[in-house]
Amino acid sequence: MYGKRSAVSKSIRSVRIDVHFADRVGIAHEILAVVSRQGLDLTAVEVDPPHLFLDVPALAERGFNRLREDLLAVGDVISAEPVTMLPGARRALYLEALLASQADPVFAVDADRRIVVANAAAAAAAGCAEEALFGRALSELFDQPPPVDGSDRPQGPPVTEVSLRGEPYLVETLPLADRAGTVAGAVLTLHAPQRIGRRLSALQNFDAGGFEAVLGRSPEIQAVRRRAARMAQVDAPLLITGETGTGKELLAHACHTGSRRRGLPFFALNCAAMPESLAESELFGYAPGAFSGGLKGGKPGLLEMADGGTVFLDEVGEMSPYLQAKLLRFLNDGSFRRVGGEREQRVDVRVISATHRALEQMVADGAFRQDLLFRLNVLGLHVPPLRERRADIVALADHFLARACAQTGHGTVRLSAAARSALQANPWPGNVRQLQNVIFRAVTMSERGVLDPEDLEIAGNPAGDDADPLDDVDTLSAAVARFESALLRRLYPAFPSSRQLAVRLGASHSAIAARLRRYGIGGR
Repeated sequence: MYGKRSAVSKSIRSVRIDVHFADRVGIAHEILAVVSRQGLDLTAVEVDPPHLFLDVPALAERGFNRLREDLLAVGDVISAEPVTMLPGARRALYLEALLASQADPVFAVDADRRIVVANAAAAAAAGCAEEALFGRALSELFDQPPPVDGSDRPQGPPVTEVSLRGEPYLVETLPLADRAGTVAGAVLTLHAPQRIGRRLSALQNFDAGGFEAVLGRSPEIQAVRRRAARMAQVDAPLLITGETGTGKELLAHACHTGSRRRGLPFFALNCAAMPESLAESELFGYAPGAFSGGLKGGKPGLLEMADGGTVFLDEVGEMSPYLQAKLLRFLNDGSFRRVGGEREQRVDVRVISATHRALEQMVADGAFRQDLLFRLNVLGLHVPPLRERRADIVALADHFLARACAQTGHGTVRLSAAARSALQANPWPGNVRQLQNVIFRAVTMSERGVLDPEDLEIAGNPAGDDADPLDDVDTLSAAVARFESALLRRLYPAFPSSRQLAVRLGASHSAIAARLRRYGIGGR
């Protein structure tokens, strides 16, 4: 009995009462009149029909029982029970917890652009206490206040960039309107480039593995994995060399995953896939108004978004001299400026680069900076071509075969003995990427459960052919033409442009382009 009485007293001590009633005109006034007649103070009253909540301070158990009897005597009052918290207080508590859990700064502003609500992250970004933010105008915090409604940017993007205490943020604006459609304010969410980078990297690399994703059991590839695992632990620039299609980006990501930077952003930039100006803005970002066509507020580059993580520069040998100089400065002291910007920025990013070109020869030819090569090649890895690790060909083919069957919904497919021999005998100028494409095409086009050499559509006849392909050649020029045509047709799938072929064969671009036209290769 005593224990039960204590429990009741403990619950009543909250002095918050939920009065449940059948809604009618004047009932709220009658309920409040009961409280007034007993001379009780009210700290808060909330009406949410069919409930009316009362917060009565210093109400003892005996007083509560009396108040309860009087409330139940009011017509249409159904019950009067104690509660631990008023609904408004509960909502406020959960709202505060929700805002506190947000790592990004959040501001709620009224129609006059004055701050009504802000979370702890916003206070930290502004460098003041949360209480000091309330009532302040956005213009006091931002040099260029972010937009609050659509009239600020009728055709602009939903996200713009602002600066708070010298730090750049992308701000996302959610306008708030009343039932009449009048703008009543907005909720502003600020995203730091580093946090955006982590989210984008997580989306882009969610299925990327570590060194287990570097397939192969040959002694050559095992030695590469062992060497790469050691270099992953060293926080220094890494240069990966090897022919096109050998899996340099896969190895770069494995080195990132095996380093102390795992879990932080990993971004890749193909230096050969875009012109100089675009590559510069992608890597370093650009300031507001840097050039026409860009985002009004500017845009962070990969270096900013990858802060703490890794940036992989593929085909770094294709960088222009200007970009080489700008990259060298960043590697020297970790600082850079956005395109068109004046503010110096510093980030902590490990640079892993890759190339299929002979950078030493490019240095000798004056096409690549020697000091940049020294900075990029602090650590070095070389990925051998597939023809130098033939023990991996069949194992890789089986792996790609299973993946292709799963992707295409094809039933189980296997390679015949002759197909395996054909794969082993092929030179694979496009390396692992070419092997993967050959297997995928064969699975897609074949309806049989066993793939034979003719299904693979690769050059050569490993089964043997006694015929000499030069028996019907009458002149030296005809033999040279036949050889050129066969060589270019074999290499073109792996190097599908005259420039790439010219680099691969060490010839001029114009000469290769003329031969492609002559033999009808790559034309529409």
